[in-house]
This record gives sequence, structure tokens and C-alpha cells, in this order.
Amino acid sequence: MPGTIVYRGRTVAALAGFDILRQRAGSRIVIVGSGPSVKDSPLDLLPPRTALLLNGAIGLIGQGIIEPLAVAIEDERFVWRHFAMITKHVTPDIPMLLSIGAIRALCDHDAGFLRGRRVILIDDIRKPYGAPRRSDTDLAGFRHAVLRGSAGFSSRPDLGVFQGGSVVVSALQFALATDASEIGFIGIDITNADAPRFYESDGSAAFSGVAGAEGRILDHIALGRDEAQKRGVRLRNHSAVSALRSIGLDYAPLAPSAA
Repeated sequence: MPGTIVYRGRTVAALAGFDILRQRAGSRIVIVGSGPSVKDSPLDLLPPRTALLLNGAIGLIGQGIIEPLAVAIEDERFVWRHFAMITKHVTPDIPMLLSIGAIRALCDHDAGFLRGRRVILIDDIRKPYGAPRRSDTDLAGFRHAVLRGSAGFSSRPDLGVFQGGSVVVSALQFALATDASEIGFIGIDITNADAPRFYESDGSAAFSGVAGAEGRILDHIALGRDEAQKRGVRLRNHSAVSALRSIGLDYAPLAPSAA
């Protein structure tokens, strides 16, 4: 969804179209979260431009992940707590998928940070930026939107995504809109979300709302799994402790190429 980022009356950066993600992606995408299980994952097996890094997983850039596909940040609290990590690891050549809240927080820190970067907007399809909130009846009229209970899926993330308690939900919708035939998950543990993330130590873990939103997250991913099946896309869970096993995504060790 092209446009511009305007902060306090000044244009900061142009928004990039979704096509840049599709063009960078190959046949395999692995969505990498920051769950504790990341420590046990052989990330060096991932080819360049395969990993879609979420939040603190950006700390893996240069340490297992040489060149990510993109990074995705939805929670402005992460930006406020880890702005230094972002500036250290996310170089200007790496595309960024950012929510309105994350963009605002980045600009509050340093309005120049986004200048010249390729920023793809993570917009909330239920409440798009600058538009009225949409009802389920409104959404049911969109050909690119699928509703099931409280969960939703958008096949056109450039027109908005269903946000579901974790940035992994949004990232999956973006990944499924590329030409990838396999999408994997690493560090999407969910059940141990209250434990320190792989880059945190005991006693220094920041609050996470993921554990309390487990059911909501899994409902959205399960819907994404079913939509992936319709498209002939295989989802694979590379974390042995992940709650994804409860929705039928059994553990599959990370391999250098699709099996």
C-alpha cells in the first residue's frame, strides 16, 4: 500500500509496495520469532533471504542469519525497549514490515531512522489507518478476507492484515502472499512466552502478552494453515516445544533445503 510516512508535519519516508517482498522471496520462507527454542536451532542452514525475523530475532542478523528476507515489528513497546538493538542490526538494505505504532515509536526516537529505508505497512484490516472500524459484515464482503469465528485471514496483506495477538499472525499473511511453496516457523514457542526470550537473561524478561493470547494466536495460525493448504503451500514447525504442535504442525527438524 504505497504512501508516505509523515511525522509532525514532515515527510519522513515513502512507503514501499508489497512487491519488494515478493521479489526478494524464494520458494521457502522461515518465520523466526524470539522464543527460547531459537538457541537450539541451526540457523546457519537457512539460505540468504529466507528468514523473516520478528521483533528480537533481529539480534540474529550477523549471528546465524547473514541476510534476512525482511524484519517485522508490530509492537511499539518492543521499539521503546530495544531501539538500540534495531539500529545496530537492521541495516538500510533490509526491508521492514512495520505497524503504525512501531513507525510512530521509531520516529519518536529518531525521525531520520526510516529515511531511505524500504518500509511496508502492516495495516489493521479491521481498523485501517485513517478509516472507520470495519464490522465482520463489512469484512465478509471482501474477496481477499476470510473469517472463521474470531480469527481472520487476508490474502492481500497490502490491503490490510488480521492482527491476532502476535506479529507472527501478520507475518504469516505476508508470507502466504508471496510465491513461496513452504513456510516454516522457528522460535514461535507461544506456550513458554513468559520465559526469557533467547536474547534475554533470567530476571530481565520484558512483559509479553503472547501467553495470554495463546488461543487467539493459534486460531489465526490454524486458519492460515488451512488457507495455505488450499494454495498448495506447506507449513512446517521447526521448534520441538512450540504450541503449533497442538494445531497439527508437528515438529520437523530444520533442514538445509525443503524435504
